[in-house]
Amino acid sequence: MDKLFEKLKEYLHMDDEIPFDEFSQYYKSLIECLNTTFEEMDQDTRIKGRYACSIVQANAESREKREKKNAKAFKKISAKTAFWMNAINYRLLKEGLTQAEIDQAMEAINDSI
Repeated sequence: MDKLFEKLKEYLHMDDEIPFDEFSQYYKSLIECLNTTFEEMDQDTRIKGRYACSIVQANAESREKREKKNAKAFKKISAKTAFWMNAINYRLLKEGLTQAEIDQAMEAINDSI
């Protein structure tokens, strides 16, 4: 997850959007990481995963409306990352964090980038 998070930071500092193929590859890597390591993740890593999903989800949703050629793929990416965001959020709440604490952690990450 750390490599994916560092790559996300790099993307967020870019002036241009990445091409669809690169966006899709990042999304697939993120989902694969979540599928294979979610249960072993510590709280901090889950928060980073939730943040990454939120960025990918928002970006996919925006691009779905603008890029008709890949709209269907962006819609799928948006739906899957939204699912993971909700799943991670549920787990964090189950572990004792409040929604306000989760939101605060998301803001802290956003401010640090």
